[in-house]
Amino acid sequence: MASFSMEDFVGTGCLQKLLPKLLDDGWDDVPTLKIMNSEDMIALNMTQAQQDALEIRSYLHDRALMQYADKLEASGNCLAELLNLATSDLSAQFAMKRGHIARFMDRTSQCEADPIPQSFSLPARKPTVPPSRTMSKTTQSITRPKLQTMSTRSAIAYDATIEQSIADFKIKDGYVFKGIVAALPDEPRACGCIQPPPIVDDAAPYSSIENISVQKLTPEYKIGMERLVKSKAPPMRASDLWRDKPSLLLCIRRPGCIMCRAEAHKLYSKKPIFDALGINLLAVLHEHIESEVRDFWPRYWGGVVLLDKNMDFFKALGGGTLLKDKFISGFLFNPRARANYKRAKAMGIEQNFKGEGEIKGGLFILGRGRTGVAYQFIERNFGDWAPLSEIIDICTRLKNQQAAIEEDSIASRDYE
Repeated sequence: MASFSMEDFVGTGCLQKLLPKLLDDGWDDVPTLKIMNSEDMIALNMTQAQQDALEIRSYLHDRALMQYADKLEASGNCLAELLNLATSDLSAQFAMKRGHIARFMDRTSQCEADPIPQSFSLPARKPTVPPSRTMSKTTQSITRPKLQTMSTRSAIAYDATIEQSIADFKIKDGYVFKGIVAALPDEPRACGCIQPPPIVDDAAPYSSIENISVQKLTPEYKIGMERLVKSKAPPMRASDLWRDKPSLLLCIRRPGCIMCRAEAHKLYSKKPIFDALGINLLAVLHEHIESEVRDFWPRYWGGVVLLDKNMDFFKALGGGTLLKDKFISGFLFNPRARANYKRAKAMGIEQNFKGEGEIKGGLFILGRGRTGVAYQFIERNFGDWAPLSEIIDICTRLKNQQAAIEEDSIASRDYE
């Protein structure tokens, strides 16, 4: 599967020696690196071989075909030349399987749903904060405390590409918006003999989640970041997470579940858009199995991972009680859940069956400070994903609201 680890993404080829430079210029996570444009590559003095390697690896990452990246890069061909090869050559030269060849040759689609629009791009960015304490000593010696410097012209172009990207995710005319509390419809189970668990129609009250105690298990992934928080992090109050900026919390049913991994991977692949909207990305687990956290982060999720030991976020999704379902009634007899499984399986994701898997998850978007729950999605069927168009729409509204508040504040100061 396509990993979000930078070391896994660049492999052992010509991009590996470029890692210190990428870190120095702020290209320190896979989703951002993948949208680098030709001007950014020139600014980094990338060789043609490195540019070709990045194009090939980004293309393969989108289609969950990274197992062929080293061989394809070593061939010395650019992506266009590889796509023009006959299927027999792909099979003979690179031992590519028939199904993988079809996925590789399909230029019109990506393995993941809702790909980032090609129009979206970012200028080279300089780190704006000092390196994290969890970075290795080697990484700290590489990172320089440079501030971001951007010309007026590039800033205007950057804003335009952000707007275009968000526009591509706008809810189309005729779409029925699901409101603050959303859940996909349920389908008849066993000819209507089995009833699905009921779900709440109201958003969780802010008072029920602001004081939830959580524990940080991993930091946000960057190049050189230590794999896990070595010292046990102390508990913290959940409201501290969105005190300064809005946050998206993805409540994971089980990190080894193929559908949970697929949802996390799909969502985190849009990190550049959420960065542009000023949204924190956080994953919440309700049990701590260290080996499972290691397998989950940063391969399927490169953001912060939190432990909600008392399952309070999961209870909030269920209106105060845990929303649970059995494997037989919730999966085997549920056609929508089985369809969700097939969708995740098509992404080439591995799975295991460790841990508790009957407690359903969902997603919260919390506004900045004490503004409350802006959006809540409930996993009615195993493997349901919150529609990305709704998520982007809510996050855009939050950004616009914050911009309006700041403008009013500036105007009032000027008036005084």
